[in-house]
Amino acid sequence: MRFAFTEEQEELRATARAFLAEQSSSERVRAAMESEAGFDAATWKRIGTELGWTALAIPEACGGLGLGPIELTALLEPMGEALLCAPFFATVCLGAAAVLEAGSEAQQAEHLRPVAEGGAVATLAWAGAGPGVGAEAVAALARRVGGPRGDFELDGVFPDVLDGHAADLLVVAARAPGSEGEAGVSLFALPADAAGLSRAQRPTLDRTRRLARVELRSVRAPAAALLGDEGAGGAALERTLDRARVALAAEQVGGAQRCLDLAVAYAGSRVQFGRTIGSFQAIKHRCAELMVRVETARSGAYWAACTAA
Repeated sequence: MRFAFTEEQEELRATARAFLAEQSSSERVRAAMESEAGFDAATWKRIGTELGWTALAIPEACGGLGLGPIELTALLEPMGEALLCAPFFATVCLGAAAVLEAGSEAQQAEHLRPVAEGGAVATLAWAGAGPGVGAEAVAALARRVGGPRGDFELDGVFPDVLDGHAADLLVVAARAPGSEGEAGVSLFALPADAAGLSRAQRPTLDRTRRLARVELRSVRAPAAALLGDEGAGGAALERTLDRARVALAAEQVGGAQRCLDLAVAYAGSRVQFGRTIGSFQAIKHRCAELMVRVETARSGAYWAACTAA
C-alpha cells in the first residue's frame, strides 16, 4: 500500500503550518496561556469561519466538509507542533465526535451545524472521580422522571472536563442506577446554561489545555436531549474515545517532532570546547535515538488513523 498523504492532505498541512506560524507563535501561546479563557477568541473564530477546520470531520448534511480521521491526523500534527491553545480537540474530537457516534440525523444537524460554522465550543464529560477508563469510568446517574417517555434527572460530578469552562454544548455520560461497565450508559446533549449545571476551571500544570470541574445537581434533561437509545450509549462512548486517542497521538507526534527539531538546532549552534556539541558522538547518538522514537510514534499514529478511516 502507498502509505503517504495525498496532494490535498499535504496542502492542508502546509496551510495549517503557515497559519499557525503566525497565530500560534511562542508569544501568542504564552498570551493565551495567561488569559482567562485559555485561548484567543479571534483566532478560534478564524479557525472555524475562515479555515473551516472545525467543519473538517462533520458530515456535509450538517454543514461540514465530510472528511475523516486521516485528514484530522494531517491537521492535528501541525497543531501539536505549534502547541495551539484552542478548544479544537475538545470540540471536534470529543464533543462533536460523540454526537456523530450516538445522535440521530436530526440531533446531528441541530448540534453540529453551530460547530461547523465555527463559533460553538463543545466537549465530552464522562469520567467520574473513581477508577476505570472509558465507559467503566462513568459514575453520574440518570433517572427517568414522569414515566417511560418522560424527562431525565441527572446527578454527578466530572472532575476533569477538557475546556468545560468554555463549552457551549456538553455531551455528558450518565448511567442507570445499579448498572456497570458499558451497560446502562446514556449520552445527553446539554446546553452550558442548563439549570443545575455548574462548572469551574481547575488549576493545571499544562496551561495550554484547560480543565474544568463540571457538576450536575438534579439537572432536568428533556427526552430530546438523549442521544440515541437509553442505556445504549456505552458502545458509542468507547468508539468516540478510541478515535480521540488516535487524534491525541497525532498531536503528540507533532509536539515530539518540534522538540526534536529544537534540540537538533541547539546542538548545531551551541559551542563547547571549540566545537558545536552536535559534532560529539554522544550527542549524535542521542539525537538519532530520539529520531527513531519519533518516527516510530508517527508510523503508529498514521496507521491508527488509517484503521479508524
